[in-house]
Amino acid sequence: MAKVNVEDIRNVALCGHGSAGKTTLADKLLVLTGAVTGHPSVDDGSSVCDFDEEEKHHKYTIEASLVHFNHGGKHFNLIDTPGYPDFIGQTIGALRGVDLAVVVVNAHSGIEVNTRRTFAEAGKAGLGRVIVINKMDTDNIDFPGLVDAIREMWGSACVLLNVPLGQGHEFRGVASTLRVPDDTSGALVDPAEIHDALLESIIEVDEAVMERYFEGQPPTEEELSRLIVRAVAEGSLIPIVCCAAKTGVGLSELLDALALCGPHPGVKPRTAKKGDEEIEVLAQDAGPLVAQVFKTRIDPFVQKLSFIRVFSGHLKKDDQIAASSARKGLKLGALLRVQGGHTEAIESAGPGDIVAVAKMEELHTGTSLGELLLPEIKFPTPMVGLAVSPKARGDETKLSGALGKIVEEDRTFRLTHDSQTKEIVMTGMSELHLTIIRERLARRDKLEVDTKEPKIPFKETIQQKADGMYRHKKQTGGRGQFGEVHIRMFPLPRDTNEETIADFCSKVRFPQMKEYHYDPANNFVWIDSVVGGVIPGNFLPAIEKGFKERMTRGVIAGYAVQDVAVEVHFGKHHPVDSSETAFKMAGSMAFRNVFQQAKPCLLEPVVKMDITIPEANVGDVYSDMSSRNGRVQGSDSAGGNLQTVHCEVPLREVTTYARTLSSMTGGQGSYTMEISHYDVMPPNVQQEIMAKAKMEEEEED
Repeated sequence: MAKVNVEDIRNVALCGHGSAGKTTLADKLLVLTGAVTGHPSVDDGSSVCDFDEEEKHHKYTIEASLVHFNHGGKHFNLIDTPGYPDFIGQTIGALRGVDLAVVVVNAHSGIEVNTRRTFAEAGKAGLGRVIVINKMDTDNIDFPGLVDAIREMWGSACVLLNVPLGQGHEFRGVASTLRVPDDTSGALVDPAEIHDALLESIIEVDEAVMERYFEGQPPTEEELSRLIVRAVAEGSLIPIVCCAAKTGVGLSELLDALALCGPHPGVKPRTAKKGDEEIEVLAQDAGPLVAQVFKTRIDPFVQKLSFIRVFSGHLKKDDQIAASSARKGLKLGALLRVQGGHTEAIESAGPGDIVAVAKMEELHTGTSLGELLLPEIKFPTPMVGLAVSPKARGDETKLSGALGKIVEEDRTFRLTHDSQTKEIVMTGMSELHLTIIRERLARRDKLEVDTKEPKIPFKETIQQKADGMYRHKKQTGGRGQFGEVHIRMFPLPRDTNEETIADFCSKVRFPQMKEYHYDPANNFVWIDSVVGGVIPGNFLPAIEKGFKERMTRGVIAGYAVQDVAVEVHFGKHHPVDSSETAFKMAGSMAFRNVFQQAKPCLLEPVVKMDITIPEANVGDVYSDMSSRNGRVQGSDSAGGNLQTVHCEVPLREVTTYARTLSSMTGGQGSYTMEISHYDVMPPNVQQEIMAKAKMEEEEED
């Protein structure tokens, strides 16, 4: 492929809610521009973009896919992203690779949950945005009402760049509001009425041109072409264009609009770091190499594919490059141009290009290439978990490898091996997200799995001071076992850290303290106050080890212990029968006995939730949170007729919240959730969990 000037590149992501027609739109643009032939279709499984087997089966997009085409002297790299919020990580990664987000709105359904989410994510990424109202050929459309809703939701910067001529089965074309045609018969909105507002949004970015305009001198064509790109890049203009992807009406005008107002890679410099210094990255051939991996895909045939956006400089096969995820320089493999599920080798890639490289295990999503470090790609924290195990015995290693591949390609999927519950827990964005992962395991890795609700990782702690001892004495013939340990146990404040622990352990509280060890992971401190050699120093590490093993196993319900300080202050030993094993046992049992006297309790994880719902459902959410022992901390406007409710609620109450919210809001609600802190569990719930743990322990015995 011939080299393309930076000014002629358009990197675009199609995003929005499911069923808005993004993938059909991408397929039609490929055909219209001659990039592919035939009649690709989502419905019959021949789509260029939805080439994955799960996508063909379900008939919706699961992974972001990259395609390219040419139009009007411009080279387009276009990324089609999933429409369901369950796969929002794919959209967030794709947005790092582009300069323009095209938010596709279903003309019939209007602004939906993921429409709002992707529009906001594009704004956070600093991208220019264009709104495409698709499916203008469907019935029962309130076009003026939809445009009003868009402007109410996202502001007066949203201006029609063209208006539809007819709608439903009478939709026959669009009329420009920038260069108003003579014949506008059938227009749902008079384009002449929009013209002045559009011009003002464009020239707002240049004071000199704006002053001349208000003095009666209109901008020139050259000025309009230059300023409309700046206006979109800076957000003072968010053009709205109309089309019907299935019939093809308005698609040529859409391509013209993207070529006209889409920012090229050189319009808005990126920022990177070299050490603590921030550096502006310009899209220059002669500049230093600055690039980033924004997506990873594991392909059954070519294995791992790393998708790279080049911001500055060049990539060439066999180049030695620096990578933020590798300790030493890497030799770059073959560069690939990607067209959906197909690739072709190319020689080099320059500023603005999007390419892929295969089989480079050192590269990961978010890796910066070159000497400068680009900002990390921030993905949402997954909160819906399932414990997973292979159906067939002996497939544990195979399962670990297969799940590891999914972790590599999906940054909203987490895998944990819970030492408390002895479970492998996979965590995703939703039940649908995890269902798709199970299907992928079965298809790609020929691996069937069983899943169940995971155990919530509760914690154990104490609420008051206690002291006590334990003597471990055993005589079975020959050398015996003897160790006696006296301890004091204290609650350790949860906000303790490496800086404040020294104050806690000061000689004011422990006047005989000789040394202490602090474990920040469990907020645990071990204090040695033994004097007079009543416990020889070589046995003290064994006592500490006994404490830590007991903390891992738990005392009252089998959960890990945290927020505890233990002082060893006295003991006894035997010159023959004492050993590390004896003192380890004595330490463990002393910990157990004293813990039970120190008003033990269970702690549970509390999550912070931001729930966005229509205003009509605010009262429902407040009432529902109250029934779940949640604490509502207020709400604020999310634009349009939406409110975001902020609350904290125990995790055990919201493990399946997605179903409830969808039912409550008719699918219009969305939420984010992250761990806030651990809090003391209500006594009645605590008793239920302790009783259940005791029953399970008896069954195992």
